[in-house]
Amino acid sequence: MRKIAIYGKGGIGKSTTTQNTVAGLVEMGRKVMIVGCDPKADSTRLLLGGMAQTSVLDTLREEGEEVELEDIRKSGYGNTLCVESGGPEPGVGCAGRGIITSISMLEQLGAYDESEHLEYAFYDVLGDVVCGGFAMPIREGKAQEIYIVTSGEMMAMYAANNICRGIRKYAESGGVRLGGLICNSRKVDRESDLIEALAEKLGTKMIYFMPRDNVVQRAELNRKTVIEFEPDCEQADHYRSLAKAIDENTDQTIPTPMNNDELEQLLVKFGLLG
Repeated sequence: MRKIAIYGKGGIGKSTTTQNTVAGLVEMGRKVMIVGCDPKADSTRLLLGGMAQTSVLDTLREEGEEVELEDIRKSGYGNTLCVESGGPEPGVGCAGRGIITSISMLEQLGAYDESEHLEYAFYDVLGDVVCGGFAMPIREGKAQEIYIVTSGEMMAMYAANNICRGIRKYAESGGVRLGGLICNSRKVDRESDLIEALAEKLGTKMIYFMPRDNVVQRAELNRKTVIEFEPDCEQADHYRSLAKAIDENTDQTIPTPMNNDELEQLLVKFGLLG
């Protein structure tokens, strides 16, 4: 089983990218579990037709320790297995602990056992690697492959570089590797060339360039992935191609993050900084 975590700057489109990619994988016949690691608990919404899934933390608060696997894991599009970690009550505790609790609970309940016949476990992780909880899939080897969703926008690239620092820090102890960058286009000038150059500096590759298309927003308003909402459109084929690129990817690396001066020089070269 391949355990994959999707990271990136907040608002870059991680959850949308992850759910559409998972839809592409299950269409290929892969058995996939997706674990949402955002306190908003919206990482599985498109796969569940907009249904608000009760999170692991909410289930534990409501039912105590007597929890069964079916209490926290729901079946979604293409028989995707969907879990939401959830978060603490507002103003109380660290949201990152939801990830730790959720993954530990899934392990205890046998969600990763061979009898489940899982081929992929995806973790959709909130924002940048800014605290121990959100770094947990990297730090403790819960995810072996990391994909970073980025764009040609300056702060998205800064976040990608910071995430690479986290991956490198735990590469030896946790065995985690970087699978590549996914460019979720914001229509920045020379965006594809820029992310290719960023990937080269980081010692990886741009695994896919995802063009911007309004069908993504229309699908979300209808609470579906693009592949389910408009399966014959060009954007659906792009998500299928991204899923295929990940499925076939065997080239994972320990990244080589840049210092801030090097990153700024790259931004200047492409005209993003004066």
